[in-house]
Amino acid sequence: MQKKRFLYSLARVICTPLFKLLYRYRYTNKDNIPQSGAYIICSNHISYSDPLLLGIGQKREIRYMAKSELFRNRFFARLITGLGAFPVQRGAHDNAVFDTADSILENGEVLGIFPEGTRSKTGELLRMRSGAALIAAQMQVPVVPACITPKGGKLKFFNPTKISYAPPITPQELGLQRETQTAPQLRAATRKIAQAIARLRENDKF
Repeated sequence: MQKKRFLYSLARVICTPLFKLLYRYRYTNKDNIPQSGAYIICSNHISYSDPLLLGIGQKREIRYMAKSELFRNRFFARLITGLGAFPVQRGAHDNAVFDTADSILENGEVLGIFPEGTRSKTGELLRMRSGAALIAAQMQVPVVPACITPKGGKLKFFNPTKISYAPPITPQELGLQRETQTAPQLRAATRKIAQAIARLRENDKF
């Protein structure tokens, strides 16, 4: 059972009305969000506010992978750790990261991943990495594609923003088996996730 994090709950209480004012957000297709069981939410990445925008959109807490550079500052490291984030070294295969991700999903929690690996400065979708597909295969959990689409492509204050969700995609639909995952299979699965996010973005354009 997932343990409630005080800081996460506090951030949700504060950010729900604050972000409504700042970003004028509107959520669509929230019925695609599983109410129970482990899953991975995969979203595009355009700002530092993305984890909070996704987090206040559902009742369940999301545990995020975050680039290790964010943990260099001791205060900020404590803050984002309190919000449920854990560090990942970009460009490296870190077994500890996968162990943490596996543990989160084994506990029936929600794992948040931004497959692009970094923020898009233009708002356009970047090439996505296969880490989410690999974890989905190993843990046999579904992936929920999500997309944050601000008017004009960039998240700005007082600029309307849409956040939408696609139906969960099972490992079987992604062509992934627990026992074996070849590089071509992972690339194909990642393309399916990316295409689902791209469709959300296209449908939500202002």
